[in-house]
Amino acid sequence: MSTRTIARRAALAGATLTAALALAACGGGHSAGSGHDMPGTGAPASASPGASASFGDADVMFAQMMIPHHQQAVRMSELAESRAGDAEVRKLATQIKAAQAPEIATMTGWLTAWGRPVPSGGPSGGHLPGMDHGMPGMMSDADMAKLAAASGREFDRQFLTMMIAHHEGAITMAKQEIAGGANADAEAMAQQIVTAQRSEIDTMRKILGRL
Repeated sequence: MSTRTIARRAALAGATLTAALALAACGGGHSAGSGHDMPGTGAPASASPGASASFGDADVMFAQMMIPHHQQAVRMSELAESRAGDAEVRKLATQIKAAQAPEIATMTGWLTAWGRPVPSGGPSGGHLPGMDHGMPGMMSDADMAKLAAASGREFDRQFLTMMIAHHEGAITMAKQEIAGGANADAEAMAQQIVTAQRSEIDTMRKILGRL
């Protein structure tokens, strides 16, 4: 798959996400004790102090979409451990996994505390039934299979190209949370994602340029 194709898919998915979040924002905000909790979600998991504070539909959507997005990035990074040929690619993959795995746990805690469904895991990332709006930068099952079948320099180039598009998608989602979120912790994480992943994109482009 070409870089242009991946970038075009990410852009189209980003436009879909923008519309979905705009609709979600109209749903207003909620608080932990507002009577909007959903049954059958289990007891609250460990979460940050601000997780149970005021939150809105945009915060819920941010967490529900960023969890599977991060899960896929972690899976891609795990593939790099045994398939990457370049030492800097392996180091970057380790860095991405170390940053995003704890964020998955934190966002899972938020959703549980808010009484909202948590996406289930999967080979290419988790999902929720009925979540039919696109996640920008998300790789397809075919993309993941192609990446898993590669090794050495071929893997490195595919990994970097896909992860750049993946990161750009995450930044799009994070910016939507910054603009429309109501929960301070979620907005802080979104800003952290923007800052960290912009820096990683710069690094990946430099590596890709020398391969």
